[in-house]
Order: sequence, then C-alpha cells, then structure tokens
Amino acid sequence: MTKIKAQPRNEADKVGPIRKAGGVPAVVYGHKVKNVSLTVDGKLFANVYKKAGETTVLDLHIEGEGAERSVLIHDVAVDPVRSDIIHVDFYEVKKGEKIKTHIPLVFEGESAAVKSEGGVLVKNIYKVEVEALPKDLPHEITVDISKLATFSDTVTVADLPIPAGVKVFSDPKEVIAKVMPPRTAEELESLEKAAEMKVEEVKVETEEKKKERDAEKLAEKEGEK
Repeated sequence: MTKIKAQPRNEADKVGPIRKAGGVPAVVYGHKVKNVSLTVDGKLFANVYKKAGETTVLDLHIEGEGAERSVLIHDVAVDPVRSDIIHVDFYEVKKGEKIKTHIPLVFEGESAAVKSEGGVLVKNIYKVEVEALPKDLPHEITVDISKLATFSDTVTVADLPIPAGVKVFSDPKEVIAKVMPPRTAEELESLEKAAEMKVEEVKVETEEKKKERDAEKLAEKEGEK
C-alpha cells in the first residue's frame, strides 16, 4: 500500500511560511474521527496523488503517532493561477466501513465505427459513483470502446466490468459512449453559415451599443452647457 508522511500542525500556524518552505497544509478527518491539522511535503504528495488519485487507500503516517491511518485523498485545492497544490483533505476510513466515492472511467480499445466509418467518439460520462469496502475499491474502471462497431452501438453502465463487492449507483441504462456519424458537406456548410450570421449579429449589436454610448455622451455635454 502506498504510504505518505505528515507532521502535526497547529491551526494557529500561518500557512504562508509553510508553503514557502515547500509544505502543503492538510487535514485528516472521518466518521467519528477528530480533525487533525497536518503538513505534508508538496513534491512528495504531488507524486503520490498522481499515482493514487482519489480512489486509492493510502497509509498515512503522522509524526508522533504509532499506528498508521488508512486514508483516501478526499479533496485537493489548487491555486487557479499557478496550479500549485495549496491544501489537502484526507478522509480516514475504518475497517469494515464502506466508502461512497466517484471512480474515474478509462477508455480503451479501438472503435471500428471511428476507424473505418470516420465517426466521432462521444463520451457522455467520465466517472461513476460507487460504494465499497476500502479493500474492494477500484482505482479506475475500464470502458471497452471496441464494442462500438456501428453508429447504433452504445456502451452503457451495465457494460462496465464492475469488481465483486462494488455497488454502482448510476442507472444501468445510462449511455457512457457512442459514435456519431461524420457530418455531411451540407451540414458543415449550414454550420458555417450559422457562424457567419452570429458574427454579423454581434457586429450589428456592437455598433448599436456604440451609437447609444455616443448619444449618452453628447447628451451629457449638452446638459453641462
């Protein structure tokens, strides 16, 4: 099992110096678990997160504690400008306690409808909500798109290879992926005309707004006289 180390953090500690030193503020919590503020190494955590994602149970070793905690990476806050990880939430799981979470879908295989017929693969959903014991929780679920041989074929939730012990909450009939026929020349021409009309509408609206602003400015000047 993947391990990650953390140090206890006083909530009164300022996070600026922690981040400047390469650390990331974090917290661990869970059902009937007291919240504990932590600090993790930013680079080490980024590597673990890249491999484990939010569906792999980790061993969290908190400095000063004897036993390791089994946790999931529950939430990761990222700086919108620099894309740096700025905070992490760990959720502690207990033995025998089922976890409800979203599992990512990984699309594999080759569709004959795409390769031979020139169709366009359409993916409707990218994850499914499941419930399972930590030991049964899959890291990801594979979607085999080789089943999409024609434009009428679909891959639904019912087609997913769900491991034993895992309950899926999505509708079994929900379509995950299908292949749409390529657009005809007439359809492409129609889309181009629609785009041109939209540009003209925006241009006209912009010119009208400019006239309104000019009229308002003129009225203001007249009122100042």
